[in-house]
Amino acid sequence: MTTDASIHVHHITRVEGHGDIIAEIADGVLKQARFAVVEAPRFFEGILRGQSYSEATHIASRICGICACSHKCAALKATEVALGVAITPQIDALRRLCFHGEVLSSHLLHIYFLAAPDFLGLPSVMPLIASDPELVRRAMRLKQIGYDLAALVAGRHTHPVAMAVGGFSFVHDPDDLRAMRARLVAVRADLGASAELFATIELPDFERPTEYVSLKHPDRYAFYDGDIFSSDGHRLPVRRYHEAIKERVVDYSTAKHARWNRDQYQVGALARFNNNYDQLHPDAKAVAAMLGMAPPVHNPFAITVAQLIECVHCVEDAIEIIDELVETGIDPEAQQVPVEPRAGSGVGAVEAPRGILFHEYEYDDDGKCLSANHVIPTAQNQGSLEADMRAFVPHIAHESPDRITHKLEMLVRAYDPCISCSTHLVRLPQR
Repeated sequence: MTTDASIHVHHITRVEGHGDIIAEIADGVLKQARFAVVEAPRFFEGILRGQSYSEATHIASRICGICACSHKCAALKATEVALGVAITPQIDALRRLCFHGEVLSSHLLHIYFLAAPDFLGLPSVMPLIASDPELVRRAMRLKQIGYDLAALVAGRHTHPVAMAVGGFSFVHDPDDLRAMRARLVAVRADLGASAELFATIELPDFERPTEYVSLKHPDRYAFYDGDIFSSDGHRLPVRRYHEAIKERVVDYSTAKHARWNRDQYQVGALARFNNNYDQLHPDAKAVAAMLGMAPPVHNPFAITVAQLIECVHCVEDAIEIIDELVETGIDPEAQQVPVEPRAGSGVGAVEAPRGILFHEYEYDDDGKCLSANHVIPTAQNQGSLEADMRAFVPHIAHESPDRITHKLEMLVRAYDPCISCSTHLVRLPQR
């Protein structure tokens, strides 16, 4: 075992945002292992106060450029509850279709451009442009179709403008949906090649059982709706999320930590896979079997593999949603329902690519936002990530400090943190 090592990675690379890894080994004993979010807070909850309900939901999408559709839909759902708005099945189906586009785009960005270099022994994806250009082209094709699917439904992928409280601002063209369906069918081959690639990759040998938290829906693999569900056997409606999610401040990070039944829990693709495996599309289950994934999986490095399995599910479910929409026809009258401002409060929850996301809003009689609260997946994962670091370091402490550093970076990247979303507070000097 390494007798003494002091590891401080200032701004880990190949993640979204700024975060530091800190680990100390003294006399062969692990003294601390932390992941510190050092990015400045962004004050979105304060910015939203005083905004009209229509503006608040648009502003909320700016919380993240990668998960903009998730933040938009969480804000829309919370606002629609507060204002007593009931959307049509057509609107619901289109929003779920948009989600599949965002999940594809986000997951494939992480799988190929952020995580894969670690598994392939490369510093970044750039060397692959020369050594394996077809792999890079495949990665670009896959990410692009997710981006285009979300843009087709929501007007644009990043900070979508066409999704609004009560529906959509335009009527979708069935011919555009049919064309997208053809592209989704064609991309199956690229996903198959991706699965074959990951079948050759050996993940680090590490497991730590924990609590897995996600949405759970009775009829489908939950991305857009469902109850809050814990692998420890607890289930709550979304409106009661305060009873489950207990946030706390840590003095070394601008992101909060969270707990439910244990000191920490994990959210994201692996949590969804463990909790909702039975509702995966059969083709996704086949890929899971090919990759040796059967729930429960307790290796956090398998988060990336779970993301790939979800990509297969998203493509197949998106095809089915498009088929249903085209068969029933797009009804212009079902694209938007009436919305009237009123006083009220509501909670919306969705499964962003990185895990369960909560938005809560309160409005006055004029539909102006009185308060807002956001509980972000990456912040919820902070405690789980640090627990994994503490458990993982003893497994690798016999290696050189450089190898320990690299493997801790791999662990952080496996969680696919979206750090800019997670910042919620500013430290003030004590007087």
